Amino acid sequence: MNKKVLATVLAASMAGSMLAGFTTQAEDLGDPVTLTVTLTAVSTDTHAQAMMKFKEKVEELSGGNITVEVYTDAQLFSQEEEVAAVVMGDADMTLTSASWLTTGSPWVSMFTAGYLFNSYDHMTTVLNGEIGQEVYQKVSEEQGLLPLGAWYLGSREVSLSEDKAVKTPEDLNGVNLRMPNSEAWLFLGEALGANPTPMSFSELYLALQTGAVDGQDNPLSSVESAKFYEVQKSITLTNHLVDSVWPAINTAKWESLTDAQKDIILQGVETGRDFCDTTNLQKEEELVAFFEEQGVNIYEADIPAFQEHVLNYYLDNDISADWDMDMYDKVAEIGAQFVGGAAEAEAETEAVTE
Repeated sequence: MNKKVLATVLAASMAGSMLAGFTTQAEDLGDPVTLTVTLTAVSTDTHAQAMMKFKEKVEELSGGNITVEVYTDAQLFSQEEEVAAVVMGDADMTLTSASWLTTGSPWVSMFTAGYLFNSYDHMTTVLNGEIGQEVYQKVSEEQGLLPLGAWYLGSREVSLSEDKAVKTPEDLNGVNLRMPNSEAWLFLGEALGANPTPMSFSELYLALQTGAVDGQDNPLSSVESAKFYEVQKSITLTNHLVDSVWPAINTAKWESLTDAQKDIILQGVETGRDFCDTTNLQKEEELVAFFEEQGVNIYEADIPAFQEHVLNYYLDNDISADWDMDMYDKVAEIGAQFVGGAAEAEAETEAVTE
């Protein structure tokens, strides 16, 4: 793993733990609580495993005062039902993302835009910083569930059942690309140049196998854990969405907790984030070689061509009418510092090797 990125992950985790504070068994935690967590992710997905780390940390720190019951593989609710289930109180927590929150908060669609974030560092600085806190509080007020942070899911890439390089958006013309079934996800598929086809994640393997769809987009870690590489022939590294999942809790449930219980849950979120981010960053460095060994061809996209096309598609469409452009500019400003840092690091490397 890139040492700078790993240092960023570990530093963020340590800082989060210190901010969360320390809970002692001597504290009066309040009445015992059970948290029901619904996930559509398969149990082998990194973010599902991260939620198990969350469970372990919360139950350990609370001494059994808080019990976390985690249901993976869409055992309780489908991908399309999860947010509503948490809002209605039929489940207490889930892992969601901006794309599933746009119906109740249209302005959140800004965070679904392809190429909004240029790197992991950019994404986590924004979503686990002051801007993220502002976003989460507003979502809570508008919808009744409170995101507690952002875990790195990976950069989403395009993979096809045929062996085809996707260099520019024109190469996706006519391609039936599976996208999660929400307006924001489908719009992203359009912006990429494809024919977006809505489908639940649990149905995707069979759809790829039978040709019901031509391809899909997901982080490499999800392609590996769901074994999509068994039924696909090519992956193009488009990096079109630096993706994250947001551990979110029913707002009323959160407000019913004591401060000590909230503190424990936030420490659990940081534990899950450390595991999820570190694991997925490491996997991204290793999985390209793994897929090649499995007979999947890997191609590089023309990122500038995609970036220009996709962002213009958003900005020229009504979907951006609800965006907070001041916040958009702040996000872009934060991103610029990482682009500059990357360029400087590359220049330093070249100077050393010349």
